[in-house]
Amino acid sequence: MHNRGVTENAGRHKTEYEKMIKLPEYIENLSRYVGGKPIEELAREKGISKIVKLASNENALGPSPLAMEAVKNNLNEIYRYPDPKCYELTKVIAGRFNIPQERIFVAGGSDAILQYILTTVCEKDDEVLTSQGTFIGWYVNSAKYNIKCVKTVMDDFSYDLEAILAAISDKTKIIYLANPNNPTGTIFTRKQFENFLERVPENILIVLDEAYTLYAGENPEYPDGLDYTKDNLFVSRTFSKDYGLAGLRIGAGFGDPQLVEALYKMKLPFEPNLLAQVGAIAALNDKEHIEKTIEMNRRSLNRFREAFDEIGLDYTKSYGNFLLLTFPESETAAKFTNDCLDRGLILRHTVAFGVPNGVRINSAAESDTEFAIEVIREVMKKIEVIIDE
Repeated sequence: MHNRGVTENAGRHKTEYEKMIKLPEYIENLSRYVGGKPIEELAREKGISKIVKLASNENALGPSPLAMEAVKNNLNEIYRYPDPKCYELTKVIAGRFNIPQERIFVAGGSDAILQYILTTVCEKDDEVLTSQGTFIGWYVNSAKYNIKCVKTVMDDFSYDLEAILAAISDKTKIIYLANPNNPTGTIFTRKQFENFLERVPENILIVLDEAYTLYAGENPEYPDGLDYTKDNLFVSRTFSKDYGLAGLRIGAGFGDPQLVEALYKMKLPFEPNLLAQVGAIAALNDKEHIEKTIEMNRRSLNRFREAFDEIGLDYTKSYGNFLLLTFPESETAAKFTNDCLDRGLILRHTVAFGVPNGVRINSAAESDTEFAIEVIREVMKKIEVIIDE
């Protein structure tokens, strides 16, 4: 009798509890972020010994050696809280890019920066504007905070800036642009960007995501966002790609001092962590690592282009550290990705980015580049047979 009573009470309390913590519908509708498949997971699933991951645009050279040394030298300090204002790091960034410290915001990666921008700037019923086929992090963060994201159509895998201008409404609060764009790798030129800047109303914030500037900067027509100081322009950069610090999670943003101060009010107080800060400071001074990164990326992508032309694969004109392979339809792109996975090559099907017929592959060291080409040759022979049938 006693046990039955406990069970009945537990059942009643459970029902009342479930009603009490009902989640908002937009939270219920969210999906977990799914990144590139981890190497360890694939090894467990397939029992494959040789695995190459080219799905997440990571720096194939690894982290900056100077950053690794700095991290090791500061391990005995991790019992201390890090500097919330990241003074030493912002001082080094200011000297490196000739930007006043009060215009610099540092947080736990580009994703965190985008999140803080959205929550700091947007109010109820505000909308943000971008294109279909851009960085998934912008879509995820907009959905997370129940902010309507309006998406225009791209023109040949590139931003149609005229279409974005035409889509501006009274509710538009932020325009998001990634240059080069992820996952397509395409860019808009300095002339196109300056024309765009002149025509965007000053009460709309332009967020310019420049995660791949190191690679795109070789193009003389590429606009460096830090060359512009408009009050309604915010530029974000990351230490994940150029400097190989993706695992430490650290990024920087540049904008109007008033906006930067507001972002610091919204930021979690002890982010980025201590090791991320000291690692970033050291990485900024590692010119040799940057030079090697650029050269490796150039060689790898040129080798991929040469091989893909021979195989007959289409790809976008990319200025990042990756290429976007394009297929006739999503089903073929998905099969290609899965068949490569079965052979130990991890690539990224870009359906979640809004490019269902695309597969992204990033640059790699020479041996991994050749391994990827060998796998892709095998997979395409198999796919071509199926298509012919």
